[in-house]
Amino acid sequence: MNVEALEKEKVDAWFAEWVELEGKIHAAHDARNGEAKGLMDMAILLFKRLVQEVGDEVLPINGVERLTFIKAKPGQYACYRQLDELFKETKKRAARLRLQAAKK
Repeated sequence: MNVEALEKEKVDAWFAEWVELEGKIHAAHDARNGEAKGLMDMAILLFKRLVQEVGDEVLPINGVERLTFIKAKPGQYACYRQLDELFKETKKRAARLRLQAAKK
């Protein structure tokens, strides 16, 4: 686990990027314009980079399986919702890991 990558400012930067993408993905699904898949591919890459930077410990329970589900059909709305949940759970887990690292 990369403790430096868990710093609040660094984690917040990852999630700020997600919030921006999430808004675009949501709008693409509402518009049904076919752009959601490309945006989801970008969001999946963002999530994978986050996990790679911080370490696998930040992954939520069954995160690998859920990410596999998302990557299988990234254009589906259900996959977008699942990725949103993964980001939320990862943010909570990162905060918990940051607190644990600070106690040591």
